[in-house]
Amino acid sequence: MRKIFSAFAALALCFSACDSNKAAPDNTLSKDEVKDGWALLWDGQTTEGWRGAKLDAFPDHGWVIEDGVLKVLRSDGSESTNGGDIITTRLYKNFILKVDFKITEGANSGIKYFVDPTLNKGAGSAIGCEFQILDDLRHPDAKLGVKGNRTLGSLYDLIPAPEDKPFDISTWNTAMVIVRDAHVEHWLNGVKLLEYERDNQEWNALVAYSKYKDWPNFGNYEEGYILLQDHGDEVWFKNIKIKEL
Repeated sequence: MRKIFSAFAALALCFSACDSNKAAPDNTLSKDEVKDGWALLWDGQTTEGWRGAKLDAFPDHGWVIEDGVLKVLRSDGSESTNGGDIITTRLYKNFILKVDFKITEGANSGIKYFVDPTLNKGAGSAIGCEFQILDDLRHPDAKLGVKGNRTLGSLYDLIPAPEDKPFDISTWNTAMVIVRDAHVEHWLNGVKLLEYERDNQEWNALVAYSKYKDWPNFGNYEEGYILLQDHGDEVWFKNIKIKEL
């Protein structure tokens, strides 16, 4: 089963690489992507399909759309204290998610999945599994946690990404998350950073020793929302695409 899944992931990456050679305009789908079942999660122009994680509508401040880029604006560097996190307006179960992102120096943000916005109605970010977005060289969070599990590309506070990974702060980078039932993978710029199995004894033990230990059934939902995080630093997003499996 693992070999089959890995082959599937490799084919998905090959498709992505081949398609990128066609240089399709930002925030659009090529004919091949449409044929292969991809959909845009963000249209590059409006807030359609997104809302505040703790709001019924899109935040009226803290996020802006400029020249086909969705920007979370710099505030005080705190978690969800300005415009707040934003989430998709519908749930997702099995998928390949691709997000192009660019960070400013010292920035912190994240892409979350299996998010349940009702879990945390108080201060701080909405709760879900997180593909960490971070300037590892300049943000102090990179040195916290356990064995680097809060660095760029990590499953935040749970599983570390390798120290040696393809990343350039001066340009756009591509995060990819693949979910097929209990199996999940994190990729960065075409390189697999980590994979894990959720909803089993090992996973639950891992969660029990993390900051998520008090959230019931964390990471084990069949489906959830996808989230872009406001962590008080300026981060840019575009080409947010998903293929449901």
